Amino acid sequence: MCNVHGVVSAAAETGLRKAINGADMATPDGKPVAVALSLQGFRGQPRISGPELMWKCCEQAAQCGVSIFLYGSTWENLSALIKELKASFPTLKIADAYAPPFRQLNDEEDAVVVRRINNSGAGLVFVGLGCPKQELWMADHKGRIDAVMLGVGAAFDFHSGKVQRAPLWMQDMGLEWLSRLIKEPGRLWRRYLVTNFIFLTYILWRTPKWIWSRRNNR
Repeated sequence: MCNVHGVVSAAAETGLRKAINGADMATPDGKPVAVALSLQGFRGQPRISGPELMWKCCEQAAQCGVSIFLYGSTWENLSALIKELKASFPTLKIADAYAPPFRQLNDEEDAVVVRRINNSGAGLVFVGLGCPKQELWMADHKGRIDAVMLGVGAAFDFHSGKVQRAPLWMQDMGLEWLSRLIKEPGRLWRRYLVTNFIFLTYILWRTPKWIWSRRNNR
């Protein structure tokens, strides 16, 4: 999932940029990113948010009998999330879940986690570590995890009930970031205010070039 924070960070960090470019799929998890794509000629590109994508994937997994694995957040959050998923999708198979410590795993610990995920038989692994940790984690484990990995950002927090999502009108207007900033200013002020300013500056600088390029290609 590519939101404003991810795009700006990827422009400055080679490792993250390679991880996103090497992914099988990168979707615009944010209204500003979707708008930027529209300006480049991808008209009608909707925002694809992590929480909504995760919910739809769980619905399809329940119907198709595909088991899932939850990786990220805390054990308390995962317990609440599993309870909510089972209540919403009674036939959903939750193979297992794991809440990693808030530090880098050593090679031995990581190998144990990889075996745990693969031995669970899960066909879909939801990774809720937030950007850029989840993108880097998935890139590092590509080819080692025997399942599809999908980074879903703060979806675990939203679906577990830990964090309440912004009203629909704010989501539709691309202001969900503002709602989260108001709720968690100490943690998110730099991420949203600084990166949003950089992203806006980039869009204003690039938009005339995009328009000119599209006219010349007609």
